[in-house]
Amino acid sequence: MPRAAFTEGVSDTDPHASLEKVLDEDNLKWVEQQNKVTVDRLGEIRGTKTYERILEALDSKDKIPAAYEIGDKLYNFWQDDQHVQGIWRRASLDSYKSDNVEWETVLDIDALPPPTKDTAKTWVWHGSNLLDDGNFDRCLISLSPGGSDADTTREFCLKSNSFVEGGFEMLEPAKSQVGWRSRDEVLVGTDFDGDGECLTDSGYPRVCRSWKRGTPLSEAKTVFEGEKSDISASQYAYTDHGVAHEFRVRSLTFYTAKYWHRTPSDLDKVSAADDDTPFAEVPIQEDAQVSTFGSMALITLRSDWTVSGRTFKQGSLLSCKFSDLMASDLSKAQVLFEPTASRSLESETATKNYLVLKVLEDVRSTLVTWRFENDKFVEHSTGGGIAVGEDVSVQGLNRFSDQDDRVWLWRDGYLRVDALDIGDAASLDKTQQVKTKPGFFNSDGLTVDQHFATSKDGTKIPYFVQRRTDMKFDGSTPTLVDAYGGFEISMTPHYSAGVGIGWLERGGCKVIANVRGGGEYGPSWHQAALKEKRYKAYEDVEAVAADVIKRGISSTEKLAVIGGSNGGLMVGNMITRPVASSLFGAAVCQVPLLDMKRYSHLLAGASWMAEYGDPDTDEWKFLRQHSPYQLLRHDRLGIAEDGEDRTADDKWTCPKVLFTTSTRDDRVHPGHARKMVKALLEDAPSEKVPLCLYWENTEGGHGGAADNKQRAYMWALTYAFLAEVLGL
Repeated sequence: MPRAAFTEGVSDTDPHASLEKVLDEDNLKWVEQQNKVTVDRLGEIRGTKTYERILEALDSKDKIPAAYEIGDKLYNFWQDDQHVQGIWRRASLDSYKSDNVEWETVLDIDALPPPTKDTAKTWVWHGSNLLDDGNFDRCLISLSPGGSDADTTREFCLKSNSFVEGGFEMLEPAKSQVGWRSRDEVLVGTDFDGDGECLTDSGYPRVCRSWKRGTPLSEAKTVFEGEKSDISASQYAYTDHGVAHEFRVRSLTFYTAKYWHRTPSDLDKVSAADDDTPFAEVPIQEDAQVSTFGSMALITLRSDWTVSGRTFKQGSLLSCKFSDLMASDLSKAQVLFEPTASRSLESETATKNYLVLKVLEDVRSTLVTWRFENDKFVEHSTGGGIAVGEDVSVQGLNRFSDQDDRVWLWRDGYLRVDALDIGDAASLDKTQQVKTKPGFFNSDGLTVDQHFATSKDGTKIPYFVQRRTDMKFDGSTPTLVDAYGGFEISMTPHYSAGVGIGWLERGGCKVIANVRGGGEYGPSWHQAALKEKRYKAYEDVEAVAADVIKRGISSTEKLAVIGGSNGGLMVGNMITRPVASSLFGAAVCQVPLLDMKRYSHLLAGASWMAEYGDPDTDEWKFLRQHSPYQLLRHDRLGIAEDGEDRTADDKWTCPKVLFTTSTRDDRVHPGHARKMVKALLEDAPSEKVPLCLYWENTEGGHGGAADNKQRAYMWALTYAFLAEVLGL
């Protein structure tokens, strides 16, 4: 049976499986009851100083508005107390640089009729897709009901500031892929017939069709199809530095793909369905990624690659002529970045003439710039390292990278408030500061350290400590350990008003653990905790916690762990693993994965099997060892499993824990958190679970909140819980 055919709540042995029925009336009543228990225990959150100050920071008009240029205007999406769902607005660059920006509203989301989808009451902005034909007048706007990944799409005119009557529109919320090919054609993937046949097992588009203006979507012609077992399949076209490209992509797993490429005949005159120019498969490894810089190919490697008599290292960035790549000739390829044991490539930003690389060295950023001239890249400059606990990021000023060489430089850090510079990629050491924002918490007397813990297998694990300079190293400080450890995502320093207001300013200490599974040291760091090696990430968190205790920063009764999504899976393991549960006194588990036996049958879960493994195969043997729901019920509580008697773990006690999730999360199923809480409350002896609280927002999607009030509430609730259980 294909995964898409599995329905919610299907299980022969799980007594809590019915909680997977998201909108079931009885389940929503259970959610309401649990929310009430939590609020009754922690008190009314709205009106508290923490809530009001976090909301004030989120709504502050002194925040730096992130903006990009379309035509001769800068566009920004903005939310505050007057624009709860948000406005899309624009201003001139000169005005943007001033203290009093004259914004013109382009689209007011709050003024739109509300959605009617399920429990959704508000729209959540999911971005705009701009038509790239030099007129800067049309875009596709995506809005999500309640914050789910499923969204609606409508064509919008930037001249009249209105949706285009009779234009492209998809009003039924779906996980769709829609992109311009020309003014009168879009390439679209969605659940065309509403029966799931055009979707993959992961719930993403599998079929791509050419949709011409003025015709109904039902008449769109299929131009490409992937397999049901793929994560997704798509076709897209664009012009880059004057060179037209068209790709077909089958995302085989989260980390592997097959690419096909052609130079389209004439994007404006010949539709994708009518263009008989053949596609040719791009001859790269399935785990490599390819992009373009005009006529050049940029290739990022996740594993070593031997080709044309050369071996390129895992984590490298290569460049060659696209025609040479298609001929499998990399004899002249340039290595723009090669990793070392301490250095990795975090990101790259293209401009008209430059490529700016952000490089991490022991989680500290450096910018390396290459200039493109005479069909090759020439190393141009290398910036200095950034201070411990600070960061810098580069963003092209224009929506289209090939317009010019102007860039934004964003600078911030754990204790450094955001600042925005404008500059030229040719001289990143000579930028002009355009915006700063005020500090939202008092950082006087605070400092940031970086330490390295030794994991069980001897690997050094870096972690940052945000603390008071006069903190006593006697284990008395309430400390919160935050980690993610998955999907090659790096946890780099950034300024968080919520952390400062809710925790640091009140005397708490915050630890960021850069554990394996993340991207801090490139693909090898990520792959060190993949699938059967997942336990390495959890051993890393345990090592950091033990090191924090050993240094006297905190102690078990004062130590908590927090994480969301994949980080929520980490927290689930921390409260069910024997070693970890004895190290932490409390935990906050946000929008988590927890039942790894069922995860691949719930929502987008099948798309993550390259990260975790397939529970319907022999891989369940290792998945079972880090599936918190099974660890809890069978290993810790001794509930019989698969007909086999189990023995309860008499030494285990669950740390005091708060679970948070969202009814509208259509990426990680809320059933994970619901079932875990139900098991803790009903299956476990009360003495084994000193405190288990639950809070589910009825909107918010995978982010857990749809607007600033919901975000402020979620975080104020979290810090209220932590302050109570850790004695802050």
